[in-house]
Amino acid sequence: MRLLDSKKVKYEKHLYVDTDAISGTEIAEVLHQDPNHVFKTLVTVGASKNFFVFLVPVHRELDLKKAARAAGEKNIVMIKQKELLPLTGYIHGGCSPIGMKKQFQTFIDATAAAHETILFSAGRIGYQVEITLEELRKVLKFELVDITV
Repeated sequence: MRLLDSKKVKYEKHLYVDTDAISGTEIAEVLHQDPNHVFKTLVTVGASKNFFVFLVPVHRELDLKKAARAAGEKNIVMIKQKELLPLTGYIHGGCSPIGMKKQFQTFIDATAAAHETILFSAGRIGYQVEITLEELRKVLKFELVDITV
């Protein structure tokens, strides 16, 4: 959120505290949001050893074959959970596509275009940001592609 504030990007903050919600669908429920509108951030590595970030609706799964095609890779796999913090600066459950230690090529599921705004982690468990894709483009380069099962 500090990055968004420093770039004067318009967003809305959503907090969820005092809950045992862990999964994206549970978080969508706690925030009274449509799970199609709430996205999870997934970090992957390709056969080339390059890293990629994918945002998909919390109730959907990343199609690794579609993801590899989008990234121009032979194949893609999820990184190990223990690699997330050193690579991105974020922990599991609080990973955001913005503000990572290094910016990786990012893809957002094409279904995001059907929504006025999307929600995703603000970089800390308990915090989500809601933002338009137009505002998000001010701080993140991304492509909209069909990447879900």
